[in-house]
Amino acid sequence: MNPSTQEFKNPFRPGAGHMPPYLAGREKESQEFQRLLRQDTILENMVLTGLRGVGKTVLLDTFKPLAIEKGWFWVGTDLSESVSLNEQNVAIRLLTDMSVVTSSVVIAKEEVASFGFSREKTEVRHTLNFATLEQMYNETPGLVSDKIKNVLEIVWSCLADQDHRGLIFAYDEAQNLADHSAKEQYPLSLLLDVFQSIQKKDIPFMLVLTGLPTLFPKLVEARTFAERMFRVVFLDRLNEADSRDAILKPIESINCPVRFHDNSVDTICRVSGGYPYFIQFICREVYDVWIQKINAGEEPSVPVDEIVRKLDSDFFAGRWARATDRQRELLGVIATLENCDSEFMVQEVVERSKQRLEKPFSSSHVNQMLASLSEAGLVYKNRYGKYSFAVPLLGEFIFRQSQRTS
Repeated sequence: MNPSTQEFKNPFRPGAGHMPPYLAGREKESQEFQRLLRQDTILENMVLTGLRGVGKTVLLDTFKPLAIEKGWFWVGTDLSESVSLNEQNVAIRLLTDMSVVTSSVVIAKEEVASFGFSREKTEVRHTLNFATLEQMYNETPGLVSDKIKNVLEIVWSCLADQDHRGLIFAYDEAQNLADHSAKEQYPLSLLLDVFQSIQKKDIPFMLVLTGLPTLFPKLVEARTFAERMFRVVFLDRLNEADSRDAILKPIESINCPVRFHDNSVDTICRVSGGYPYFIQFICREVYDVWIQKINAGEEPSVPVDEIVRKLDSDFFAGRWARATDRQRELLGVIATLENCDSEFMVQEVVERSKQRLEKPFSSSHVNQMLASLSEAGLVYKNRYGKYSFAVPLLGEFIFRQSQRTS
């Protein structure tokens, strides 16, 4: 084996939230976030949204050092579905995250006498750790919202003299938040009410939420003022120039034994559709194949069919398995629409089903099934009543499935 192929490891990193070797094409989004960092009074928070595989989590990770450099505290995590069970869980989530930056803040000192031979006094320092925050929360009268607002106000009164601009609460997978009226629990509304209230008091605590395209409609449905509360940034696929950078920049090192030909780069751009995750997945596979070809003294090429089949198995198959046979039939109809990868309406699906199926779908049936498919994470409904696939390039996958089974 050529020693150089061993020294330079495959740089491409497909995976959930893995930082790529080169982050291409997100300069405008970063500039927009930095604009929000310059706010003295928080008038806009951020929603970072897009399909799976567009790099939301990766971009959020790049925002953190930008915020810290500009003098902001940063806390946050992934929002699991358990956080959304009730209002109390959201409050504990906020207290837990805040304690990361407040636990070193001293709020009181006292001297305690030591009894014994020395009779010395020992200084005890009380800090804003989680136990202190939780005690403040429990001792505040009123509803959950009253309690958490009071704690947030006290925290800022202690942080304000620390020469920081404010505190950013950054939450990934925020589409998991939801109100539960049947159980009289409104965790999503609570989060919005609390931050609107403290921001009106000029407390610079900012929300940065990332999630699937269902996120912003849910925010507006919970509280109509959310439409004015957030700056929505939609991450789309990369254009051709940025896609080529994402492919070529990681292998520009002089130590890299692989050089992709222009026609190979064009192929990767086409097959990936410009989606960052697919670029990383395909490039990783191509790199490994090319290393083997180079070591064998053969001319390398992009094995498109083999890579696409592996992508279908690794990325699409699990999501496809969530659909019933009848739902798959409906998705197959949708995949034949020219606009299936953008937006489609119920009536379009009904009309196309009449053309292609012996037993076409009615409007009520399509509405019902799309609602179920939305819960399964395969489609989503936007604020204007139109639907889209929630998985990138799902239409092409469905077409391949129909060809393999026909």
